[in-house]
Amino acid sequence: MTLDQCHSILDLRAQARRRLPGPVFNYLDGGAETEFTLRRNTAAFEDRQLIPRYLVDVSSVSTTTRILGRNIDLPIFCAPTGASCIYHPDGELAVARAAAQAGTYYSLSVAGTHSIEAVAAASAGPLMLQALLFKDRGLTRELIEKCKASRYQALCLTVDAAIRGKRERELRSGIPARPTLVTRARILLRPRWWMAQMLRGPLRMPNLAARSGHGGFLASAQYLERQLDVSATWEDVRKLIQIWGGPFILKGIMCADDARKAIAVGATAILVSNHGGRQIDGAPAPIEVLPQIAQDVGDRIEVLLDGGIRRGSHVLKALALGAKACAIGRPYLYGLSAGGEAGVQRALDLLKAELVAAMRFCGCTDVRRVAESVVRPL
Repeated sequence: MTLDQCHSILDLRAQARRRLPGPVFNYLDGGAETEFTLRRNTAAFEDRQLIPRYLVDVSSVSTTTRILGRNIDLPIFCAPTGASCIYHPDGELAVARAAAQAGTYYSLSVAGTHSIEAVAAASAGPLMLQALLFKDRGLTRELIEKCKASRYQALCLTVDAAIRGKRERELRSGIPARPTLVTRARILLRPRWWMAQMLRGPLRMPNLAARSGHGGFLASAQYLERQLDVSATWEDVRKLIQIWGGPFILKGIMCADDARKAIAVGATAILVSNHGGRQIDGAPAPIEVLPQIAQDVGDRIEVLLDGGIRRGSHVLKALALGAKACAIGRPYLYGLSAGGEAGVQRALDLLKAELVAAMRFCGCTDVRRVAESVVRPL
């Protein structure tokens, strides 16, 4: 199957499954424990129906919106995902270039396999860095200074990552940290993948390598895990916002009370997210809590949504329920796995085309003015 024959995100997922070794695909595709929350993230969109409206002039449809003080060409941006080079040797560089081509943000994970500086050099588009609250606050400051020097436009603090979810698919395979003998054998079944990885060279986390003793990927991963601070509070977030001094997202907000606290500490935006179902199992889907959060905060903070997006119609539903834009993770990683930068472009193009079609069916001409009446409960 070629990229042109991939007509949906699900097709890209199927192609990714063909190309990746089983353990690597499971690391990408899996969630916590029973994976109920992972499945619910997408299934919950089907609990809302779109209401078609016709005899509206939809010859011109605008997908441009404004978040974090910047216009973007579609209300979809690329969320931070760690270790992207395990899916394709170009990893974060490919995603950053494709996001720039689409006119939207790319969010680099602190656990990325390319450096802050390398991603900035590769992309002409808007960038943000995913930050974490480390025990060593000096490391956080160091990363922020690198972002400022490389002209990143925003900082995205992930608040739900200090405690690691029990990801049973990962535990069984040992990917990416400690591959088992069975895992290594299954990797050999995908010679194109492992040959490309060998040509690329050893996997690293360059943004953490100096602090972890210039070791390899495993050393950096272990250092990262030791640094995660489970004692962090809202006051720590306030201080980080002051240090950064620019557009600031809090990722992992799932209730109105935390959204109000985000406003109080000075955040620019919240990203309603349950970490793609990779942390706590049994939590609601982001689309389920979005309406209450959006209603509660009003225009006091930008509300964004992350989790479960697989169709352009999902994006339209999120906009109708109060989100200004949506983040995607797995959809672009499926594309990256299927075809590198071109695969990421394919994922973004598919979602944009589906969004425009859904807007036209529902009589919507501007993503900034999608009425709540566009959707109704099932």
